Amino acid sequence: MKYQDSSGHHIILFGDSIKLLDQEIKDKSIHLIFADPPYNIGKKYANFVDKWPTQEDYLSWCYSWLELCFKKLHPEGSVYLMASTQTIPYLDIYLRQHIHILSRIIWHYDSSGVQAKNYFGSLYEPIIYGVKNTKSYTFNRDDIKIEAKTGSKRKLIDYRKAIPQVYNSHKVPGNVWYFPRVRYRMEEYEKHPTQKPEALLKRIILASSNVGDTILDPFSGTFTTSAVAQKLGRKSIGIEIEEDYIKIGLRRLGISRYYNGIFLQKPLKSYQKNHQQLELFKDDQ
Repeated sequence: MKYQDSSGHHIILFGDSIKLLDQEIKDKSIHLIFADPPYNIGKKYANFVDKWPTQEDYLSWCYSWLELCFKKLHPEGSVYLMASTQTIPYLDIYLRQHIHILSRIIWHYDSSGVQAKNYFGSLYEPIIYGVKNTKSYTFNRDDIKIEAKTGSKRKLIDYRKAIPQVYNSHKVPGNVWYFPRVRYRMEEYEKHPTQKPEALLKRIILASSNVGDTILDPFSGTFTTSAVAQKLGRKSIGIEIEEDYIKIGLRRLGISRYYNGIFLQKPLKSYQKNHQQLELFKDDQ
């Protein structure tokens, strides 16, 4: 099933990614792909548990949709792929046969409440960044520059210059990114086990697309990719197989206020409900 906003710039496809990639998306039409598939580590997504019978089955599934993604990618397009630390080496080798890998990025985040006790727990997720054509691709360096402590704060002098001067105050980020994970009390939080932060997608979209470009997320989840694309003036196509998350996308992108006759409203969090009940109690006094 297909949904879109009134402008036709933001599309939601409800169903299986492999089928919809093959049937609904034109070849060479996508400028940027951000793929954050299930990691095959047993997470529960609404009605689906992301556990394949074997690792080989999981990798075969990944290769199937990745092959379709490459067909849909514009000749000057870019791909960002996330995966588990266990699986990324296999996907890295596969990707090298199809695109040019420019960066292997580490998304580093704060620790969760439960930590490993008998080994070193994971505090990051890997992201592979690649392009179809190394001679022609989008990279908007000035849109993603961050503060450079050597210049802006420490005022270190670069004596290698003909005339010594303070280092630049801003620079292009390296390949280790720190963004907090999405937490329950954050405004952007949606009910999803692996929601990615808007700040992460903002950097990717600003760097590797231009206004008016089309961005594809074949595993949309809470539709963060589409929501950020919308804010930044890009077009988006989001694919999702779980109905609960389709409803989030419809609401978040402003495509529809109702789904099957039910009003789409962001659920109140527990502390918001408690505050609301307290206000009602005050009104009754």
